[in-house]
Amino acid sequence: MLDRQRRRIPCSIMRGGTSKGVYILENYLPSEEQARDEILMKIMGSPDIKQINGLGGAASVTSKVAIIGVSSREDADVDYTFAQVSVDKPLVSYKGNCGNISSGVGPFAVEQGLVKITEPVTIVKVFNTNTGKIIEEEVQVKDGAVKYDGDFAIAGVPGTGAPVKMKFLDPAGSVSGKLLPTGNAVDLLEVPGIGQVEVSIVDAANPLVFVKASDLGLTGKELPKELDSDQEKLDLLETVRGLAAVKMGLITDYKKSAWEMPGIPKMTFVAEPDEYVTNSGSTIKGDSIDLLSRMMSMQKTHPTYAMTGAMCTAAAAIIPGSVVNQVLRPGADTKFIRIGHAGGILEAGVDFHVEGNETIVEDTFGFRTANLILEGFTYC
Repeated sequence: MLDRQRRRIPCSIMRGGTSKGVYILENYLPSEEQARDEILMKIMGSPDIKQINGLGGAASVTSKVAIIGVSSREDADVDYTFAQVSVDKPLVSYKGNCGNISSGVGPFAVEQGLVKITEPVTIVKVFNTNTGKIIEEEVQVKDGAVKYDGDFAIAGVPGTGAPVKMKFLDPAGSVSGKLLPTGNAVDLLEVPGIGQVEVSIVDAANPLVFVKASDLGLTGKELPKELDSDQEKLDLLETVRGLAAVKMGLITDYKKSAWEMPGIPKMTFVAEPDEYVTNSGSTIKGDSIDLLSRMMSMQKTHPTYAMTGAMCTAAAAIIPGSVVNQVLRPGADTKFIRIGHAGGILEAGVDFHVEGNETIVEDTFGFRTANLILEGFTYC
């Protein structure tokens, strides 16, 4: 018999893009942050490397929560707060957003009756509280319900589904307030044991720090299993990320980055396009991508690629002299930049214009799929 003294919370489990998370209406959670964080950690089963006592999947990409409610803003239908629940630390981070989890927000809003349905496409305007930015999501609808089935495939997810088009409006400065938080397309970081390393810190949809793979003794072809078994490389990547966080003014001691600012900026290393092998053993030809890129997520290698990371990568590609711009295939179509990641190929586009010497990013966009897995109650 269930213990009715425990908190009983209605929720949904959804896959959004290449991530999976728990989606909850905000009125079912406490408004006070500490109390809310304690509940979210109980729901996910953290801290525990197996998350055996909760709904988390023992990886950063499956330990995520979307908190959603009706928006009071005139330019949005729903408000959405993203929470990254650490797997092995008693920590919940609200810094930055997750584009993959975002792709499930529109379908969830339709499922919950938070928006007026139109067929065949319902446009859901989402205000992301983490970044203060608006996301427009095009959700496929049929017979008054979300259409999940379709023939659109994304790398890192088996099978196909209905596409969810996501457009991040005015994405620059999601955390820092500027496309280039330091004001520079390129900065030099003094990395212990290596010396000066050239990086680009770019903030569009989410802040990322980009570095050439070759400058860290990497190729850009590494697979998660390979990199995650090399603690020395993981430590080096976290050091660079921590130094970038200091450069952005987010923290004061790079050695504390994993605790004080674990999620942003997201560590990303890039290389010129070349043939490589994916997680599944498929070969990607060099001429089918515009650059190689690998991302880190909560101090481990992202198994595929963050959607907000793809948006930021697309934005970085159009900045003259940036690290991404340096490795980008000459003549690449910036409307659909093809990123070669560990799971396959991800396309992301950017609309922009130039005012004087400044690049103005109007929006970034891409396509994901989503899937409703479960509706029910969680107890904590």
